[in-house]
Amino acid sequence: QVQLVESGGGLVQAGGSLRLSCAASGRTISNYHMGWFRQAPGKEREFVAATHWNGATTYYVDSVKGRFTISRDNAKNTVSLQMNSLKPEDTAVYYCAASTYSVFSRDPRRFASWGQGTQVTVSS
Repeated sequence: QVQLVESGGGLVQAGGSLRLSCAASGRTISNYHMGWFRQAPGKEREFVAATHWNGATTYYVDSVKGRFTISRDNAKNTVSLQMNSLKPEDTAVYYCAASTYSVFSRDPRRFASWGQGTQVTVSS
């Protein structure tokens, strides 16, 4: 299976930006749906964004539409999440994940490979 490592998290003030990166190894991501999830303290893991394996389709949770952009670079075997206009409610641990299911799903149980997460903290 593919191994994933996230980076790019940190502390930023509201309205600022961060770019998260997910580096994959062991397998190419070309045949995976790639997604970003997040989990805030006391809350369940939440779908944030994903890109279809063919790169033609992207998905976002409503709360981040227009602010976040997911992209993939198959040549570098990486997936990124550009986060703009950050809000305190975006504070969470962000996880990169990969799915081999033929039909995309936002269900985290459909994603077999996960990174360890990177902390994003947005202050007021």
